Amino acid sequence: MTFEEVLVQKSEETHFAGKTLEDVLVTAKNNDCLTVGVYESAKVMNVDPDSVCFCVLAADEEYECDIALQIHFTLIQAFCFDNDIDIVRVTDPRRLARIVGHESGDADDAHCVLITNPAEGSWEDPALEKLHLFCEESRSVNEWVPEISLPER
Repeated sequence: MTFEEVLVQKSEETHFAGKTLEDVLVTAKNNDCLTVGVYESAKVMNVDPDSVCFCVLAADEEYECDIALQIHFTLIQAFCFDNDIDIVRVTDPRRLARIVGHESGDADDAHCVLITNPAEGSWEDPALEKLHLFCEESRSVNEWVPEISLPER
C-alpha cells in the first residue's frame, strides 16, 4: 500500500467516523445522555465516572492559545485514559455546538461533551460501538486521541 493510499483510507475512515459521531450525539441527546461543557463534564466525571462512556473535545485554531482550555483538556484526557473512556477531538466547536443543541452555535459551552449512560441502565447504540472500535484501532497505531471531522450540513 502506498503512502497516498494510506492517506485516502485514513480520510475515508475519518469521514465515516464523523458521520457516526454525529449519529451517536443525536441519539444521546434524544435519550438525555449528554453533558455539555468543560465544568459540567468535570463535575460528572468527579461524581459518577462510571456513567461516562465517551468523551468529545472540540477546539479550533481560535482556541489553540487558550491556556486554561488546554489545561482542562489535558486533565480531561488524563481522567479518560485512567478510566478507560474513549475520547476523540473535533476541530469544529461550532458544528458540535449545533449538533448537541446550542442552536446559536455558541461554542463556548461545547468544548467538552460527554456521552453518559442513563441512571436506570445502559442504552445500546451500534454507532457508539463503531466509535469505540475506531478509537481502539487508532490507539493500535499510537493515535491516542484521534481527530474526527464532523460532516457539514
